[in-house]
Amino acid sequence: MKTCFTVVLLIQLAFHSCFGLNGMLYPRESETRNIQSLDGMWNFKIDLSSNRNASFENKWYNAPLSQTGPVIPMPVPSSYNDVTQQKEIRDFVGWAWYDRQFYVDSQWKNRRVVLRFESAHYYAVVWVNSKLVMIHDGGHLPFEAVVNNFLDFDGVNRVTVAVNNTLTPHTLPPGTITYKSDPKKYPPGYFTQNLQMDFFNYAGLHRHVRLYSTPTTYIDDITVTTDIQGTTGIVHYNIKPQGETTSPPSVRVEIINKSGHSVGSSNQMSGDIQVNNPEFWYPYTMNLKSPAYMYTLKVTLTSPAGPDVYRLPFGIRTVRVTNTELLINNQPFYCHGVAKHEDSDIRGKGLDYALIAKDFNMLKWLGVNCFRTSHYPYAEEILDQADQQGIAIIDESPGVGITKNDNFGPVSLAHHLEVMGELVRRDKNRPSVIIWSTANEPASSNKLSEAYFKSVIGHTKTLDPTRPVTFVCNNIDHTDYVVQFVDIICLNRYFAWYSDVSHTELIQLQLGNNLDTWNQKYNKPIMITEYGADTIAGLHRDPSFVFTEEYQVEFMGEYHKTFDAKRGKYLVGEMVWNFADFMTVQGITRVVGNKKGILTRQRQPKHAAFLLQSRYHKMFNCSSPKDTRLYFQSINVS
Repeated sequence: MKTCFTVVLLIQLAFHSCFGLNGMLYPRESETRNIQSLDGMWNFKIDLSSNRNASFENKWYNAPLSQTGPVIPMPVPSSYNDVTQQKEIRDFVGWAWYDRQFYVDSQWKNRRVVLRFESAHYYAVVWVNSKLVMIHDGGHLPFEAVVNNFLDFDGVNRVTVAVNNTLTPHTLPPGTITYKSDPKKYPPGYFTQNLQMDFFNYAGLHRHVRLYSTPTTYIDDITVTTDIQGTTGIVHYNIKPQGETTSPPSVRVEIINKSGHSVGSSNQMSGDIQVNNPEFWYPYTMNLKSPAYMYTLKVTLTSPAGPDVYRLPFGIRTVRVTNTELLINNQPFYCHGVAKHEDSDIRGKGLDYALIAKDFNMLKWLGVNCFRTSHYPYAEEILDQADQQGIAIIDESPGVGITKNDNFGPVSLAHHLEVMGELVRRDKNRPSVIIWSTANEPASSNKLSEAYFKSVIGHTKTLDPTRPVTFVCNNIDHTDYVVQFVDIICLNRYFAWYSDVSHTELIQLQLGNNLDTWNQKYNKPIMITEYGADTIAGLHRDPSFVFTEEYQVEFMGEYHKTFDAKRGKYLVGEMVWNFADFMTVQGITRVVGNKKGILTRQRQPKHAAFLLQSRYHKMFNCSSPKDTRLYFQSINVS
């Protein structure tokens, strides 16, 4: 495995100059843009050689995978781990290989053709017709390359992908490999993957794979930020064209409302457009009459190569923090939220539209107005729903488990900066994204974390000065080197679970004193981003006992009393851990996964879900009591 990574690293260095940080607009069809899906059943096999390197030694990419030995069908998108009945596939660490054939419309021959992967976990190498076209380091975020020179427009094409889920001290999330050398206990080459995060290391092609085409002179990137001045919305925009042209392209920028009418326009590549008496984007709990209002920025680029049209959805809203408040459109916002995972039966972390719809129905049923993408960037299709349905998002990087000295070195830092750049580039125009989170539970009491996160947080603020930046802290004793850099303090707290387990009578005292001390030391708003207790659905004891549904209700109720005492002073939100049960690595502390969900993995409510539903719906900041009653009636809540 070490040899294989060395080979790929050398290839990557040779190709590095091909992959700058250009625009990464989400593929959208228009009058000038076409999309071809490559989703479906792909051929699949894993490299089970003792060094996990035989696939590269034998150049599996040079021919169809079926010629290298038996293959199985594998759905894309999905994680590969839970699809088969083979334990060696479920628990596999190393190179997993995919390929499939496809054809390209011959009319695309004189257009720019791009091959795009929305997510591959974690390290991906891609060939088209046996030619290397791109390499990407890291999961959860898209990558793409122009592939015209690799395609056969008059015949069949083959795309081959090698994906490696190995976690090292320098990946995000990090991990380590332990090689077992005792020949009396282990066969040659035996190793184990050690995780530094508490969720299953799902792998594969998790999201869409697509070809799309644009004109040869095209809109490469669009950036939109917004301000509010009285009853006027100010839309700041910047258009980045690319492509060879004999003369500079011209542009037409229009803002289109939901009725299809233009409410502002410009003929400049960058500038400001004023929208009079606009509808603002609000979380749905702040404005039930017209929440989550989305405009469309229609951009038409004209050049000798022809026009290019792209429509970008966006909302007019502002976000800022004071010492005690989180403000959306200059109004106080209190997050009644959940932390989530991309996780479900069979598909693992694979994109699933039915699951997305179910989750958002459950979020609205619960009265949730905010969630954190713990502990990595979620699919763009999930964020689309957050934009459209008015759910605020704390958008988190995959920087979970940065806990060892090796994780704070220059290689790790360079990768973390690159990932934050990719994340901001992808999600910068989304009104639902109100906060960037750079990491979850790093060792921020380690002195090495100070310079590391000063750089990461500072870099993120430079990339986007319009949103607060944070990380999620689990330090209890206030010995912390990183909180000084954040705009809002996010804390994970597990009093009466990981400490003083079962003693719910201590929660108010311990949590209250802890929060007050953090507030007094830093004078910044605080959000609780995790609190929770593992609960086995259907397990009951009275009086309550740990792991029962009664204990989860009692536990959460004590936290809620403290939240109510601190809300309005400096507490700006609460997020239960977790929305739903999720899979973890096997171990004696986890019985088929983490059971802290208020829903089961199949999205069935435990008793605590009804407690949270009652609490959250009473917290709505509605424009009138009538609006509240109508909303409750629409979702069958009395």
